[in-house]
Amino acid sequence: MKPRSPRAIAFWIAAVIALFVSILLFLFFLYFHQAFEYFFFILILGVLSGLTSYWLTSRFIEKFLYQKIKIIYKNIHTFKSQTEKKPSIVMSEDILQDIESEVSQWVEDKIKEVKQLKETDSFRKEYIGNLAHELKTPLFGIQGYLETLMDDDLEDKERIKLFVSKANRQADRLSELIIDLDLITKLESGAMPLNQGKFDLIALVQKVMVDLEDYAATKGIRLFVKEGSPKQLMVLGDASKIEQVLTNLISNSIHYGQENGEVKLRFYDMEEHILCEVADDGIGIAKEHLPRIFERFYRVDKSRSRHDGGSGLGLAICKHIIEAHQETLTVRSTEGIGSTFAFTLRKV
Repeated sequence: MKPRSPRAIAFWIAAVIALFVSILLFLFFLYFHQAFEYFFFILILGVLSGLTSYWLTSRFIEKFLYQKIKIIYKNIHTFKSQTEKKPSIVMSEDILQDIESEVSQWVEDKIKEVKQLKETDSFRKEYIGNLAHELKTPLFGIQGYLETLMDDDLEDKERIKLFVSKANRQADRLSELIIDLDLITKLESGAMPLNQGKFDLIALVQKVMVDLEDYAATKGIRLFVKEGSPKQLMVLGDASKIEQVLTNLISNSIHYGQENGEVKLRFYDMEEHILCEVADDGIGIAKEHLPRIFERFYRVDKSRSRHDGGSGLGLAICKHIIEAHQETLTVRSTEGIGSTFAFTLRKV
């Protein structure tokens, strides 16, 4: 058993000293062949030396070492209480065990904190790099078209119209990016409150599908609700924000779906919630990309995605909108088979 309290430490030190003194005295008298005659004397001296050692050692530990250790322990505990909102300090008899436990936990927490800070810093650098690239692409496009117009003879009206049209498309892309950035910033900070109310999820889905019919037709993709789905599903949420989520998810499914494929909407009753799924039979997403698919500006296929346009914020916006409803947005996907995005809403 390890001595943990000051009294236990003093007792063990006193016991060792008493034993050591007794053995020395016994050997001394044994040398003169009088050890057994002075046995009780040796015993009394051993006990007295033990008691004296115990008193001196305990006083030293309690008045010096123990007080120093208590200050260190209280400082560590106070620091942890301020950062973690822990209850006030309660010291036990086993102070050394308390200190060991507190310091070990504190060190472990600091290691985790440093690791998180490094990950955050790495994410920040990647985010800034992606943001700079996303802003640079349309700006350079606009600049290139304008420089071409400035260097041209400005007599070919059709050519001028073509370049102005291209510059305008890049300006629209830049405007869309800034709007999405502003939206996601407001969602993250909570500056954009939700206007929650009851609405029919089925009716909203059908409205979004009608709006996207022409886009789907360009790839021959069929949009439909799974056969046997309810005619009406009343849920609680911000209808305009959920419409944006559905628009982004269905648009993504069309964009990455295969030619002449299909995008299917499915609904599941989960007692207090309704689960809505948007499933496609497109190219799918590799397993290593799934954990980061909802990050801002994260693209599975960077070169093709940027060429095709889009702000790279659609899924991140969807995630923040659903989380603002205190619900969940998930994805499951298999390469070459398709992807399914699913979110929940409270049923009313």
